[in-house]
Order: sequence, then C-alpha cells, then structure tokens
Amino acid sequence: MRRVDPRPLLGEPLPLDLLNTHWIERGELQDLLETVDGVAIWLASSSIPAAERPAAGEELRLRLCETREAIQAVAEHPASVDARSAFNAILARGHRRRRLAEAPQPGAGGRSLSTVVAEPGWEVPWTIADTYLDLLDRSADRIRRCQHPECVLWYLDTSKSGNRRWCSMSICGNRAKAARHYRRQAD
Repeated sequence: MRRVDPRPLLGEPLPLDLLNTHWIERGELQDLLETVDGVAIWLASSSIPAAERPAAGEELRLRLCETREAIQAVAEHPASVDARSAFNAILARGHRRRRLAEAPQPGAGGRSLSTVVAEPGWEVPWTIADTYLDLLDRSADRIRRCQHPECVLWYLDTSKSGNRRWCSMSICGNRAKAARHYRRQAD
C-alpha cells in the first residue's frame, strides 16, 4: 500500500520540492527524509520520471539530505563561501554528457543527454543540484521562502506580478489574514 505524501505543498520544481521535505505541522518541524519510507514517498510524488527513480535506501536518503542542506544554504545565504562550496562539492560528483544521437531524426534535436556520476547512487541528488542551477539561471528572483513566520516552505513565484508572498494562499495566506483580522478586532 502506497502512503500519501503528507507535505502541505507539492508540485514545485524538483530542487524546491526537495527543500519542502521539511515543513511545520502543529508547531513541530517535520522531515519526510527522516526515514527510508519517507524517501520512497517523496520519490513517488516527485517529478522524477518513474523509469529514472532509484530504489529508496539509506545511502540515497543521506545523499538527498546532503543535497537538501546544500541547496537550502545557498538559497538562504547566496553570498556564503561555505554554502557555495558545499553546493559545488555535490556538482563536482557528476556532469552531463551530450552526444549527437546515432541516427538523428529531422526536427527531433539529434542529441542525447545523460548524467554521468563518479559514484553510483548520486544520479538523482546530482540532477537536483544541477536543476537548481538551471532554476537560478532562469528565475533566481522568483525563488522565494514563504513569508509566514511559522512556515519553512519554498516556492517558485509564477504569479504574473511576481508579488506572491505565501507558499499557499489557502494555508499561510489565510493564517496571515486571520491574524490581521484578530489584531484589528482587539484594537
């Protein structure tokens, strides 16, 4: 029986989705990657194609946690030399191999792209770090942490105005509205 992903925010780009394996519930920090079962739940709900998902295991759990910490450090402190070093250490574990396909089809691009890592089991964590670089290239100014003081979730602001403040209007946005309402009532 497959368990349902318990996180309050799903569907963000893969690096932010990995960051969101930490969340606050009833005032307590939750960590989906605390167990191998949690890793399996995350893999099943992630945007990683089923054919490319590795089996959940303790080594993968540790590698995902390391990658999550490195991305979070860079997201929170982009000027930090230590944060960049930890992130770059993950990127140093692999690279993309681009090749011209054997028999390129007109209009099909004619190339193949594969991930090459020095140690087996780093494919997914490395790909997540590499994808974070792509996200920074395309939308660095739209990567945001929820502004609710009791939330630790990250999101990509895809709003037209670029003024989104909450991970979810139905969760943190409503909590903020309710808090403002109660403060006005008390005054």
